Amino acid sequence: MVEGLVIALVAVLCAGALYVASAARVIRQYERGVVLRLGRLRENVRLPGFTMVVPGIDRLRKVNMQIVTMPVPAQDGITRDNVTVRVDAVIYFKVVDPTNAVIAVEDYRFAVSQMAQTSLRSIIGKSDLDDLLSNREKLNQGLEVMIDSPAVSWGVQIDRVEIKDVSLPETMKRSMARQAEADRERRARVINADAELQASKKLAEAAGEMSAQPAALQLRLLQTVVAVAAEKNSTLVLPFPVELLRFLERAQQQPAVEEAGTGRTGRPSSVNGPTAQPPSSEGDGATAQPPSSAGNGSPLPEAEVPLPETRPPEEPAVPQTATPPAASSSAERPFAHH
Repeated sequence: MVEGLVIALVAVLCAGALYVASAARVIRQYERGVVLRLGRLRENVRLPGFTMVVPGIDRLRKVNMQIVTMPVPAQDGITRDNVTVRVDAVIYFKVVDPTNAVIAVEDYRFAVSQMAQTSLRSIIGKSDLDDLLSNREKLNQGLEVMIDSPAVSWGVQIDRVEIKDVSLPETMKRSMARQAEADRERRARVINADAELQASKKLAEAAGEMSAQPAALQLRLLQTVVAVAAEKNSTLVLPFPVELLRFLERAQQQPAVEEAGTGRTGRPSSVNGPTAQPPSSEGDGATAQPPSSAGNGSPLPEAEVPLPETRPPEEPAVPQTATPPAASSSAERPFAHH
């Protein structure tokens, strides 16, 4: 009798241990438990820790409340400016309502993935290529709004959506490379032209200063020669500046002008010219010859360089020959008859 009671007690204890083992559940800190009893939802959500369910009657669904990182497969699309691109993204979301995540949707992960792919295709078709490459922040916000709208009813909250990579065709890459190279070349030419303009202005100012002092040009030439001579592996070609020739020419003209001025003031010249000599005593018909510069030693007036604001010299008077009265009257008779 006693043995029967002991056996029955042991059997009850074993059955209780089996029941407890089958009914006991442990929910982790980042999980929540949703219990379905005979297919109906229990209102109380099981919190983290140890909990019990009825074996064979209750069914416990554990829902992860952590942020889930889900990659969105690369999607091929055509942008608004008719460029074929391949774009992939990544989405961050978490479950905020475990009951809706279990009841409202069959598999919330698969649903969020499909919604992200369709939204990504839609945003590609509405955007230009430049927006995909440079204005990604705005596209990310648009994707987040498009995915979050239906996900709210599933008990899912979209934290962030990021476009990872935009793959372009090789022809488009080459075209963009040429465009960037042309833009860089244009900017380089503009900078060089601006530098030339500034340099020309400075050179014009320097030329104005050097024109006032011609000796500065020679000094600058010597400085350039010194700078070039520092290079031992170069051949020095020394140009002869034209301005230096002009400077030397002006330097030679100044003494000539000074000598001409002193010759005019030191030696007076005759205004009326040489005077007529008296007739010779050898005969009545001989006429008086004009004085020769070689005979009497008096030189003729020299050609002088006219100075500014001076009266030009008068022409010397032509000497007249002395003739007897009879000869002059006979010479003038034909003219009077005519």
